[in-house]
Amino acid sequence: MKKINFQLLAVLTTALVVGFTGCKKDEDEPQPEPQPDEYTIVDDGNGTGTTTWKSGKTYFLQGFVFVNEGQILSIEPGCVIKGKAGQGENASALIVSRGGKIIAEGNADNPIIFTAEADDLNGSVSITDRGLWGGLIMLGKAKLNSAPGESQIEGIPSSEARGRYGGNDDTDNSGVLKYVSIRHGGTDIGEGNEINGLTLGAIGSGTVIDYVEVIANKDDGVEFFGGNPQLKHILVAYVSDDSFDYDEGFRGKGQFWCAIQDPNDGDRLGEHDGGTDPETGEPYAIPTIYNATYIGRGTDAGKRVITFRDNAGGHYFNSIFTEQTKGIDIENLEEAQDSYKQFTDGNLSLENNIFWVVSDGTAEGLFKISGSGASPADSLAAVEAFAAYFEDAGNAVANPVISMENPVPSNPQTDNLAPYNDSWFEVVSYKGAFGSDNWAAGWTRYFSGK
Repeated sequence: MKKINFQLLAVLTTALVVGFTGCKKDEDEPQPEPQPDEYTIVDDGNGTGTTTWKSGKTYFLQGFVFVNEGQILSIEPGCVIKGKAGQGENASALIVSRGGKIIAEGNADNPIIFTAEADDLNGSVSITDRGLWGGLIMLGKAKLNSAPGESQIEGIPSSEARGRYGGNDDTDNSGVLKYVSIRHGGTDIGEGNEINGLTLGAIGSGTVIDYVEVIANKDDGVEFFGGNPQLKHILVAYVSDDSFDYDEGFRGKGQFWCAIQDPNDGDRLGEHDGGTDPETGEPYAIPTIYNATYIGRGTDAGKRVITFRDNAGGHYFNSIFTEQTKGIDIENLEEAQDSYKQFTDGNLSLENNIFWVVSDGTAEGLFKISGSGASPADSLAAVEAFAAYFEDAGNAVANPVISMENPVPSNPQTDNLAPYNDSWFEVVSYKGAFGSDNWAAGWTRYFSGK
């Protein structure tokens, strides 16, 4: 008979007991609570704080939510932010205050989406449904040309100090917007005043804005109030007012801007104002824009491609303008300093652009000099000067073969390109916002359908 080693048996038994006890102990430990998929954000005056809104989560904005000075709101790819419905003081919007930052960096596979609470992202809201929430407002410290050098952003009560914008830092950095879709905004905040899809108040050149869509907004698509922001790959579609609007001395840069109007709604593709109080304030509004594609409502809608007024200047190069009743309007007043003076001084130019199905296709029809106060002789001379300028500046009437459904030209316009005068601009061999590929496909509401 074999002897039992009781000492060894005791060791093995103890080990087994300890092992089972350990397993039981792990089971009894509190497990982490599952995290919710939805959060409601209410601003009690302290802003969002420095925080991260997570991928795969949905955040509901209830009222005005601010990113306060010194705070950084990071938003991960695939995050969805929904504004709750409400008018006036109950409107919802996200406002990045002066000195605050938003780091919203999505990607083509996982864009960051700002939309209305009613939008299930699967067709519950029509592409023409507007004004269902507020919008995204970014405020910075760059220069304005209005006195006294800072302003209160439209739509935010004057009693709210976090709504101020303006300063002296043209390189100010308010963060990053990349692969961001802003949908169905523009709620009425009182007396017919709606929020723009993307409002940029005194934003500086340190801010990165690239691959952004604004669609179905009740007011403007993107509105610039002064500053020096630089934007690439911007799609504005189906907004009720102007696609791109600037004022207060905006002098930034743009490339690959696309505007597509609803055949039944929308005003100008570009409303370009120089100043407000005073209109002749400095720095002047002289932005530079390359490779725009602006597709209008059609020749029967009575709308205009671009208006320059209130002493606005600006430069458009290598761009395509199509399907609009009226062309380019430049204000000529009795005063010595106006938008026509900006043209004669070289601060307003339209060079090497393509027009198709705009007005009657003649230089006199494509460009109009308007305004009150100038003498008839002066107005006639201005019209003749600008008509002569049309071909001298390399502009042409040609069919790029594009449509609202497909803005990529079937007849690419690659001849007679204006040179790129700044290293910020990408040097490309075509006119308009698109080469052979549609950079807005897949991630935008307009081209994805959801």
